[in-house]
Amino acid sequence: MHDLRWTMPVARWSATAAAATADISFIEPIVRRRLSSLSRSALKVAHDCVAERNRVRVVFASRHGELRRTTDILHAISAGESVSPTAFSLSVLNAMTGIFGIARGDRSPASAISAGPQTLGFALLEAHAQFEADPSSPVLLVYADEPADAAYGTIEDEVQGGALAILLDTRAAGRLACTISATGGLSGNPEPALGPSLRPFAVPDTFLTQSEAIQRCLDTQAPATWKNAGTTWHWSWHEGAA
Repeated sequence: MHDLRWTMPVARWSATAAAATADISFIEPIVRRRLSSLSRSALKVAHDCVAERNRVRVVFASRHGELRRTTDILHAISAGESVSPTAFSLSVLNAMTGIFGIARGDRSPASAISAGPQTLGFALLEAHAQFEADPSSPVLLVYADEPADAAYGTIEDEVQGGALAILLDTRAAGRLACTISATGGLSGNPEPALGPSLRPFAVPDTFLTQSEAIQRCLDTQAPATWKNAGTTWHWSWHEGAA
């Protein structure tokens, strides 16, 4: 496997822990009170990044999605109880993108991704691909997740609760460089060809989850690495536009 490398322009980003009290006042109260803490967190960080932009494409990513809501539905079916149509409609993976688009009156394309413990990394790749295909309009990546219900047992590399949004736009504050490498660590130089003056000097830390690594990279502008199932992911921050 050869290294796969790309760099994306980051105009803005926002992160929050999972919380039912997340401020989503831009959503109508009748809809707001039906939302889970997962959707609230996702909508909050999404709104933080694009409040003043009229149109934005969205890539939503979550390993488990609204699994807790789905679990409640399954329990209800098992008990012979009726299932709320609203609960069912809000249990699908792309529910957040629909709510977000309706609230903003934005008909821009939206997609949803789930790829196990590597969900956030592949969502970054999808957002990058969409932006490269059409840089004339921004792309918003929204990642939100929470641990699965205990009924599903122990899950390897379990996610952390919270949400992260990253806005890709030509009006960028900096660039997030991403590298995927084969087992055995990073082969060669993990950075794209950015020039010696742009390469970080710090030794990258290793993190338990992708979201922890990427958020640390954005917070501190220090490189971060995450390894899983024969693959190494590496991220680094570089100031300025392309």
